[in-house]
Amino acid sequence: MNILILGSGGREHAIAWKVEQSPKVKNIFVAPGNAGTRNVGTNIPVDLDDFNSIKMIVVEKDIDMVIVGPEAPLVDGIYDFFLNDKILKDIAIIGPSKEGSKLEGSKSFAKDFMAKYNIPTAAYNSFNSSNLEEGYSFIDSLDAPYVLKADGLAAGKGVLIINDPDEAKHELNLMISERKFGDASSNVVIEEFLDGIELSVFVLTDGSNYVILPEAKDYKRIGEADTGLNTGGMGSISPVPFVNKELMKKIDDQIIAPTVAGLASEGIDYKGFIFFGLINVGGEPKVIEYNCRMGDPEAESVIPRIVTDLVELFEATANGTLSKSTIEFDPRSAAAIMLVSGGYPETYEKGKKISGLDNVNNCIVFHAGTAIDIENNSVKTSGGRVIAVTAFGDDMKSALEMSYANVDLISFDGKYARKDIGFDLYEYE
Repeated sequence: MNILILGSGGREHAIAWKVEQSPKVKNIFVAPGNAGTRNVGTNIPVDLDDFNSIKMIVVEKDIDMVIVGPEAPLVDGIYDFFLNDKILKDIAIIGPSKEGSKLEGSKSFAKDFMAKYNIPTAAYNSFNSSNLEEGYSFIDSLDAPYVLKADGLAAGKGVLIINDPDEAKHELNLMISERKFGDASSNVVIEEFLDGIELSVFVLTDGSNYVILPEAKDYKRIGEADTGLNTGGMGSISPVPFVNKELMKKIDDQIIAPTVAGLASEGIDYKGFIFFGLINVGGEPKVIEYNCRMGDPEAESVIPRIVTDLVELFEATANGTLSKSTIEFDPRSAAAIMLVSGGYPETYEKGKKISGLDNVNNCIVFHAGTAIDIENNSVKTSGGRVIAVTAFGDDMKSALEMSYANVDLISFDGKYARKDIGFDLYEYE
């Protein structure tokens, strides 16, 4: 079959890398792709908000399946666009409907959904310009720190954790009245702070049934020891050492199963990934957030651990036959370390030549913010998060050692990588 993968980051490269291994696949196209995805498929330039151009690609390349990587086209309704088009309606598309994508696209929708289906999460309330004063009072009713979340998509940067109540009120005003995060913060969810350790769990669902993928833990802060600004993710580990059978059973019974059943009960069409951003509070899992797609940089450690043919799982997802599917994992640990541009997540320069890619060994290099310099056919930086280096090991420590050894072989002007990925997990090994 011919497969189109939408996106240009490390997640999409990881998906393309795994999809290429399936004997079911004839051609892979990645739109727009990056310098790495061209090694496993054909890149096609396109704006992901231009659904008509995507339709032209699907028709011209005789595409059988579309895998949607990032959240924006899903929240914008690409699934519905296909379903309502007489030419595209029979094309398999991996990703939920616009309504299903509200799990990520609207924090208030997600929190209300969790409340309705008794899914454990932090206490919360939603506020906008009509009840801003009530938001100030709600902050006064909580203990510090205070968690403020832009209701809509804010490129992973719409969450503030603040210790001072006056500062929290000031930021709430900036988010709502001054649109600090644009339209995404016209509504703001304020919730209680949960003290625990985070993890990410992923499923593929056909809307009724699901398979659970390997879990992971990612690291969002730019600085070591989880300090500094939030980023799109500086690295990830899979599996997570503190996740045992008992905790995973609680996650399945209390969170995954009622989420999938709730979507079905609401009549929401959902065929794709659900990302559960969780926190383990004294052995009790609670939902921090949902995402309607695979995580990044979690994909770079999770997908390499999937032994099962991923295309077969995608087919079952699209066909509604996941109840007949099983999934096999590689028992080894995988560690993904992200190399980022100097200055990221704030201002950074692009176009820096990347060297050393031919020197790496015993690892997988997943490209994120890279492009080809057409003048000399070299690879250059084109984004904040540039490359993820993934390595396996018999345990987390050995996986990290191998990944970091290869990180040192790759260079570009301004390169930065956190040196402490996994630092908070050693006590559990």
